[in-house]
Amino acid sequence: MSLEQITEGMRTRVGASAGLKKSVKFDFGDNGVVRIDDTATPAVVDNQNVPTDCTVKVSMADFMDMASGKQNPQMAFMMGKLKVDGDMSVALQLGSLLG
Repeated sequence: MSLEQITEGMRTRVGASAGLKKSVKFDFGDNGVVRIDDTATPAVVDNQNVPTDCTVKVSMADFMDMASGKQNPQMAFMMGKLKVDGDMSVALQLGSLLG
């Protein structure tokens, strides 16, 4: 799955609001980022690499496994496959967006 497909999928899931009231970005390293800015109305989902309240660093493959239910996000975090910088409370609310 491409970055554009992931971005569009997140845009569909987020809709007008993600219910976070904060900003978060998924950092896929060399593959780019997907940013959700839920401080705006309606929420913005794009690929801008700007500072956010929370950054989730994960490979695109591991992200896809979590989104499809093949991998548990908490286990990925414990195994070091997922790293969180910033506001951890935002990361804990992401389950509903991932599927």
